[in-house]
Amino acid sequence: MGCCVSTSSQSTRTTRSTGDTNVPTCLEIGFCGQKSVRRTSSDHVVYLHQLPSLPNRIFTNGKSRSSCIFTQQGRKGINQDAMIVWEDFISEDVTFCGVFDGHGPHGHLVARKVREALPLKLLSFLHSSESGQNGSGKTCFRGSMKPENGESEKDVTAEDKLSSMWREAFMKAYKAMDKELRSHPNLDCFCSGSTAVTVVKQGSNLFMGNIGDSRAIMGSKDSNDVMVAIQLTIDLKPDLPREAERIKRCKGRVFALQDEPEVHRVWLPFDDAPGLAMARAFGDFCLKEYGVISIPDFSHRLLTDKDQFIVLASDGIWDVLSNEEVVGIVSSAPTRSSAARLLVDSAAREWKLKYPTSKVDDCAVVCLFLDGKMDSESDCDEQCFSSAIIPSNHSVNLVETDDGQKSEPTLQRNFTVRSSEEHGPYGGRGGVSVDVVEDGTSGPEDQNWLGLEGVTRVNSLVQLPRFSEEKPNC
Repeated sequence: MGCCVSTSSQSTRTTRSTGDTNVPTCLEIGFCGQKSVRRTSSDHVVYLHQLPSLPNRIFTNGKSRSSCIFTQQGRKGINQDAMIVWEDFISEDVTFCGVFDGHGPHGHLVARKVREALPLKLLSFLHSSESGQNGSGKTCFRGSMKPENGESEKDVTAEDKLSSMWREAFMKAYKAMDKELRSHPNLDCFCSGSTAVTVVKQGSNLFMGNIGDSRAIMGSKDSNDVMVAIQLTIDLKPDLPREAERIKRCKGRVFALQDEPEVHRVWLPFDDAPGLAMARAFGDFCLKEYGVISIPDFSHRLLTDKDQFIVLASDGIWDVLSNEEVVGIVSSAPTRSSAARLLVDSAAREWKLKYPTSKVDDCAVVCLFLDGKMDSESDCDEQCFSSAIIPSNHSVNLVETDDGQKSEPTLQRNFTVRSSEEHGPYGGRGGVSVDVVEDGTSGPEDQNWLGLEGVTRVNSLVQLPRFSEEKPNC
């Protein structure tokens, strides 16, 4: 699963260009129980190698019809954040958005793999679910589920069924994604992983699934027409009571280091490693038997006319900016297409002000405007999006992913390994901490590391665990 999937997004574009009448759609990935529009699994197949060329799918700095996205590499090595906006995901009224924050030695590869494969798995399970329901004569679901007068009970039932279908698809897709990472022949995910915050907007419905500490919020107007921030997802960190209880039940340990008392981490029961700063993640199979899971926290929300935009971002944003500050920056941006870039720039400045001795974290932002409109800018401004991440005085290297595809350009970095004995605060028995030093040399800032610096935030892992024969009793 994940190699290809059937979708009708291409057929809808063809229909618009030829002027033919659109066929009524359900989730637009299968069929509506009508023989006249029945599709076979061979129709409109999208393969992994075709994804970068899809016109309504963006995953690098830029903008689409209703969104803008931007990522900027921090001072910790290769950018481990990934993001995506896929418009016409199932039909013209469905948009998929996601932000993925990798951690560990291969976190950047895990985040990119999840970005490529997870949406396809979601499509595939939706296709299977809808086909099963339509095959048994169930109700055909449309994108917008706003209640109408005299039909409230009927609509609520249909809405519940739609939400149930998406919930099942999210659960199965996340499970299949983690299973694929575990068995991947060329990607070591034992001590590497990724967060995921994903949102699907279908008409007036918003479906969300997330693991880890990336976050989604919404800017909405209150009764006084004042913009307010609404948090849509929960940061799934180890200090949450329900998360900590599950981890401890599975013999994992949760505690914070003395030098960073505000950051709780997950540790193996028999070693002070690896120190994962989240309770759920893709990958990280060294901790999967000790309470770290990849089951998403799913939620469904009905949008109103007061809701203006949605912001998805990695923890590089939320570590230094509040929900209210983020909504204020996006709503006051001079142009909508510059909102994501302004947000990343603001976070970078805050990092330097609040943590002057720390290394700035990677940042990735997706801004989705719910009215589906985007302002127009000159070609020069659009080029600034794609070039802002590449400083002119550094060499550029195209990174090849595990699938053999050329990915977005990144800065060339040399990896160095620091032993745990060199950094007393991180402790451990024989573990190592991975850091990246520009040009392979250590500058003055590397001589005075604090709890917020380097490995404690670069990969959310303090050290890499050793293999052990012990098994949990979970």
